[in-house]
Amino acid sequence: MDHLSPLLEACGSLVLRALVAYSSLILLCPLVSVYQEHKLWKHPSVQSLTPVGMLKVYIFNVIWMGLTLVGSLILLPKWALGGFGRSVEYEAHCLVERMSAIGCIGAMVGPVEIRGKGNLPPRFQRTGQPAPVYVANHASQIDVGAVYYLRRRFKWISKKSVTYLPGVGQIMALSGHVFIQRKGKNRGTGGSTSVSNLYAKSNEAIQGGIPMFLFPQGTRRLVERIPFKDGAFNIALSNQSLIVPISIEIPPSAWEGWYPLSLLWGGRKKPIVLTVHEPIQVKAGMNKDDLKKRCYDTIYSVLPDHGSRKES
Repeated sequence: MDHLSPLLEACGSLVLRALVAYSSLILLCPLVSVYQEHKLWKHPSVQSLTPVGMLKVYIFNVIWMGLTLVGSLILLPKWALGGFGRSVEYEAHCLVERMSAIGCIGAMVGPVEIRGKGNLPPRFQRTGQPAPVYVANHASQIDVGAVYYLRRRFKWISKKSVTYLPGVGQIMALSGHVFIQRKGKNRGTGGSTSVSNLYAKSNEAIQGGIPMFLFPQGTRRLVERIPFKDGAFNIALSNQSLIVPISIEIPPSAWEGWYPLSLLWGGRKKPIVLTVHEPIQVKAGMNKDDLKKRCYDTIYSVLPDHGSRKES
């Protein structure tokens, strides 16, 4: 066995170096997020991000990736021993993801106010009852963190490329989120290689009592109100589940100012506001376009209109 020791030591050293190299991406990947967020806020009707704002976006993402990487490494041995069991999925989402999101929002962005809490479905579904589908507008990467304040378990639909992000990709995989692999341009039946798998996985989650959370506009838009896509409504119609519309209002000063340091001298920060609207019971035979318009109108009914509307 002594002759194997140098080999094992070399392998261990190689794995450690690979982990350190991969972890170092936590300092590089957030630069892409800063660029994307900067583009969103570069609009005449809102204030562009200042250097302080861009720094906060960067730190926000570094912290999120770091926390989720640590959390995924802690859960990895349990996953390796037991596979993708419900226990690992629950802990990855309700402990690691939720705590990381709430910590990052609370530390770098500000408080979150929830209106209409009474409209939230119960945390656990009755046996045989399909889980709800949550739908919301998507204005900023802040949305993805803020919705964890609802303290409900759910699954996202995300591009498969997200799995390569340090921390975020690993914890999302452990949580059992639904990934879609796109191939070329999304045209006709050959546009996506996993659309059918997307619906199969989403239906499986809902029938298993785990809600789906979707941004039906399909992309982030801080100002424009773009039409909703069909995916969320196809899932709800297929399962005859509740649809819960949620409005997410991001204050114009979300990334700006010296929060949280300003709390030391009594400063206040305008909150992110989540408005949970009355759920819609989806039934067989309902018109999908009417359902989309109803959710669209409901979500935007409480949000400020920046004068750049594209009706659904």
